[in-house]
Amino acid sequence: MLAAVRQKIHSSHCPNLRGRLLGLTPLQHSTGGKQRLGATSKMGDRTLRRLLVIGASSVVRWAARKGAPEGSWLASMIARKPAMLVRVALANKMARIMWALMAKGGTYRAPVVAA
Repeated sequence: MLAAVRQKIHSSHCPNLRGRLLGLTPLQHSTGGKQRLGATSKMGDRTLRRLLVIGASSVVRWAARKGAPEGSWLASMIARKPAMLVRVALANKMARIMWALMAKGGTYRAPVVAA
């Protein structure tokens, strides 16, 4: 699946733009310095977006049941945000990590949580 979308992902230079290309970021309706964010744009590759959200859903469900590491990004998001928003935010984060790994090469190293 990643091989099929590799060309699309490599076509832009900014990792945040890749989240927008996959439809994982909110639409902006901002004016006069007042920022208004709407629903996710749902533009781009539907299959890849769906796979990322399904994968993020399983991670969030596991973290809610077993407990996310204390002080981690995921634990703080689960504590203060709605579940679906956390899933889409995690999918967007996974898309940015995926782009970085494909663009720069290398292997994924999980971040160490400070105790």
